[in-house]
Amino acid sequence: MQVELRHAPSFASARLQLAPGEQVRAESGAMAMMSLGVDVAAQMEGGFMKSLGRSMLGGESFFVSTFTAHPQHPSWIDVAARLPGDAAVLQCTPERGLVLTRGSWLASDMGVTLDTKWGGAKMLFGGEGGFVVHATGEGQVVVASYGALDRIELPEGSGFTLDSGHLVAYEDGMNVTTRKVARKWMQTAKSGEGLVMDLRGPGTVWTQTRNPSALVDWLTMVLPFSRS
Repeated sequence: MQVELRHAPSFASARLQLAPGEQVRAESGAMAMMSLGVDVAAQMEGGFMKSLGRSMLGGESFFVSTFTAHPQHPSWIDVAARLPGDAAVLQCTPERGLVLTRGSWLASDMGVTLDTKWGGAKMLFGGEGGFVVHATGEGQVVVASYGALDRIELPEGSGFTLDSGHLVAYEDGMNVTTRKVARKWMQTAKSGEGLVMDLRGPGTVWTQTRNPSALVDWLTMVLPFSRS
């Protein structure tokens, strides 16, 4: 699979270029358009329980779409996220997988397996659902961000603090902890930040400049049905 990122950074989509007969997995509903002759099949990836966990806990769809290129000539599929922003192609290896926040996964090679993983208390109390998507195996993983996308390389001993709503992905095996942003709960409530994540290297972290949960909170506050 060859990936061409288009319309970045504000309204990115990913064009997946496939060899004849090649397959790729994508988030259900992410396909925007595709070449003629591509076969599409929706299935429970990894069985019922894994699909249920990925859907209810990891925030992804219950079914995963498998696209198969035309058997006689190359094909392409365009995938895009629900929210405006950027996209990136990450590399998953047997030695080091990826941890993806809910809603960021768009597509991946057939050699990549997706499962759910506990993401820490900040994910739960911050409205992110508590669980994240764990990608293992070998191949490319296409992810999307809400807003601009930053890639941060952390050498051993360095790190930073992040609100989980701004997390896209990080390399598996990094030291990730959660804590209160302020020493006292009253100060935490006044700051509006709650709990945060401390990420320490070595490893790579991908972040987004906008928070999807903040968008949901704002819409809930201003839309008419929220006051009924």
